[in-house]
Amino acid sequence: MRGKEKLTRFEQAISPHLDAAYNLARWLTRNEHDAEDMVQEAYLRAFKFFDAFHGVDARAWLLTIVRNVCYTWLQQNRANESTTMFDVEMHSGDSDSLDPATLALQSADQDLIRYALDQLPSEFREVVVLRELEGFSYKEIADIANVPTGTVMSRLARARGRLKQVVADRLKVKP
Repeated sequence: MRGKEKLTRFEQAISPHLDAAYNLARWLTRNEHDAEDMVQEAYLRAFKFFDAFHGVDARAWLLTIVRNVCYTWLQQNRANESTTMFDVEMHSGDSDSLDPATLALQSADQDLIRYALDQLPSEFREVVVLRELEGFSYKEIADIANVPTGTVMSRLARARGRLKQVVADRLKVKP
């Protein structure tokens, strides 16, 4: 495949999934700037190996690369891992002008969800993000994470249990 044709095909296949790539990288690295770097690295790797991509599911293929890049980086830089909080409102597409009370409640809910997700180990955070935020099936998550479907289901169940406990503890209610 010639360079310009490859670039055009690559852009058409991969560009629509950059937001999902950033979302996963952000939750895995827990840092906006590191996530941007991880997505850029994944994007370069995806382009390098694009000839091997056979057009099945570009989103899952890209997120597999993002995941691998993030975990490699985390292993190499774990001591320097930052936990800059992610601003859900800043990165959401909602621009509804709601009344201040509703905005305050939404902000509190988002802060609680963000806090609870940040408390999860990365393998749990990963499956929650891929399932609940990105809408992948268990099989797709298993393919992305390179684990059996049963492991995905188990991690998701444990993650949900931990999320429930963290939220209950934060709100000081019984789960």
